[in-house]
Amino acid sequence: MAVLDTVAVASEDPTREQPWADLGLKADEYQEIRQILGRRPTSSELAMYSVMWSEHCSYKSSKVHLKQFSEIPQETPIGKMLAGIGENAGVLDIGQGYAVTFKVESHNHPSYVEPYQGAATGVGGIVRDILAMGARPVAVMDPLRFGPLDAPDTHRVLPGIVAGVGGYGNMLGLPNIGGEVVFDETYLGNPLVNALSIGVLRHEDLHLAKASGVGNQVILYGARTGGDGIGGVSVLASETFDADGPAKRPSVQVGDPFMEKLLIECTLEIFAAGLVAGIQDLGGAGLSCATSELASAGDGGMHVELDRVPLRDSTLAPEEILMSESQERMMAVVEPDDVAAFLAICAKWDVEAVVVGEVTDTGRLEIDWHGERVVDVPPRSVAHDGPTYHRPFARPSWQDALQADAAEALARPTTGAELRETLLRLVASPNLCDKSWVTDQYDRYVRGNTVLAQPSDSGMIRVDEETNLGVAVSTDCNGRFAKLDPYVGARLALAESYRNVATGGAVPLAISDCLNFGSPEDPDVMWQFAEACRGLKDGCLELGIPVTGGNVSLYNQTGETAILPTPVVAVLGVVDDVTKRTPSAWTVAGEQVFLLGETREELSGSEWAHVVHGHLGGQPPRVDLAAEKSLAELLHEGVGLLTSAHDVSDGGLAQTLVEGSLKAMVGATVSLEGDAFVGLFAESAGRVVVTVAPGDEGRLADLAARHGVPLTALGVTGGDSLVVEGQFEASLLEVRSAWMATLPAALA
Repeated sequence: MAVLDTVAVASEDPTREQPWADLGLKADEYQEIRQILGRRPTSSELAMYSVMWSEHCSYKSSKVHLKQFSEIPQETPIGKMLAGIGENAGVLDIGQGYAVTFKVESHNHPSYVEPYQGAATGVGGIVRDILAMGARPVAVMDPLRFGPLDAPDTHRVLPGIVAGVGGYGNMLGLPNIGGEVVFDETYLGNPLVNALSIGVLRHEDLHLAKASGVGNQVILYGARTGGDGIGGVSVLASETFDADGPAKRPSVQVGDPFMEKLLIECTLEIFAAGLVAGIQDLGGAGLSCATSELASAGDGGMHVELDRVPLRDSTLAPEEILMSESQERMMAVVEPDDVAAFLAICAKWDVEAVVVGEVTDTGRLEIDWHGERVVDVPPRSVAHDGPTYHRPFARPSWQDALQADAAEALARPTTGAELRETLLRLVASPNLCDKSWVTDQYDRYVRGNTVLAQPSDSGMIRVDEETNLGVAVSTDCNGRFAKLDPYVGARLALAESYRNVATGGAVPLAISDCLNFGSPEDPDVMWQFAEACRGLKDGCLELGIPVTGGNVSLYNQTGETAILPTPVVAVLGVVDDVTKRTPSAWTVAGEQVFLLGETREELSGSEWAHVVHGHLGGQPPRVDLAAEKSLAELLHEGVGLLTSAHDVSDGGLAQTLVEGSLKAMVGATVSLEGDAFVGLFAESAGRVVVTVAPGDEGRLADLAARHGVPLTALGVTGGDSLVVEGQFEASLLEVRSAWMATLPAALA
């Protein structure tokens, strides 16, 4: 039996060789740990530093760029942020004493290794982040990206990922109200599984992750700790992903949604009883993260008896217990007089709970294993003072040639028949087709407060059943635009998500982001990342909304193939009365159809160029955030006047008209000035198709003029076809058949 590597042994045996490289540490990082401790680390300390200093947990390559988000005022258009960057999730005041918390994170590499559990535990982890803020989780969303629809590996990962998202969320009783499903060859071998959760709380219920109060007890509660997830996402997400992979891969966490549901209800009752002084969920890096972050954010000291941790596998070594990312676990700091009441509530919910330590004033995180000290470290050195890399970055040598290869020069349809064929081909393409094969696996209406869900522009949830106060959330990103120009691409992602929230009548308040990029060791990728961060910062300053937090996911590439830069942006907005929201599609004939915003000949990066020509090049569409803000104000003021509002984005006006018609199978007849092809398939930003009742055209014109938004009359709703006058007519039955057939045929 191996001799336990204790602090005393480490002090007396300074030259012992340690597997720091196998744990993902660099030589200089290992030397820095030795310098911090004044000795070599114990094997348990080495395990803690390795996971906490990983890319996924420490943001060592990205934090020099993320710090610019602190330049954005931490106020929303209606009030202040109650918690922001650095907490488990951002918290926003939405009025009437309510607050909402929301955050989006990634679980990409685990979902490739084990699609069902990787996706399921991604949902579970983000839900616990929301819970840890003191909120009841009320909804989830899932921005997903896969390789080509016809690729065998897409058929391997997609069904499992969708089943994992749906299975975990459905069993928690949380509606899935939105997200994305995008296909591109760069995601082959590296799908993106981003998960978002939304929670609701009263202002006074806010809780933070800190261990304060000397003598307060540290309680671990929830599921037992097992061998699943040792190293988990902290290691999987911190190196270039290759099909050949490292010889010894960390295991993916295994989720138990029924235990998570018990944990949620138990924790909310504990909050209601006022028994918590600090709380943290156990996600990436497990106990290493929870203990070091709680201690670092509190009074600076904590003592833990690691052998008290309930185990599913009694053979686990202390290093493995500290690295395990087993799911459905929380850690709370509780005053001694409240411990009995805390444990009684846990017992009521059949949630195992154990006092594993206490808060101290030593300024050290001290962890014992059967009476032997195996960890004695400054907690901040583990949780917050990890390495900071100033990775080299430079504009790629190929960027100019890429931008010079504009799609506007590609052959395009010229006749009405060719335009009709193009429309039918695009609506059946993987990125524009009906996604109900995916979304029908999700419960979108459980809990009874879902107002809007897929395929609406945004998801909307009622917060208060008496006043009908609610929130709307959207996630968006066009990775092709970001490849063409990452600065503009990030701003376009922000603009589209902002616009999607506004179409329902909500006032956009703040963003959370999930920044998915390739290897930070590639200067081209780091330039893309730096430019995207700059674009988001500048965009939020222009729109007057803060970044509440989010996630960075790097090393998203297989071999030398990096994914498209994919800065997913989630925007949350507030709705005063969800019963007066604006729907995304028209439902009756005879309404007048208008286009808000300006159409330009912007085809580079478009779905038309991608689907018809397999082309990516040129400049992305222009983005005018002042115009987006004016458009959003118009849409908010237009609630009650507008009978529908649907943004124009991927697929252009043609796709918007199709989706507006298919919702209730009510067609439209429109007339386009100028080049009909550009009018139908250009993807200019800042546009929304709206309808109004007959006789309200003048009111809409006045509203548009007052906000300085261009207004173009398109036509009228009605009939069983989509008609573009002078060009073509397509029956809705034929369009719907093409739109709905793609995913079922590919995934049957």
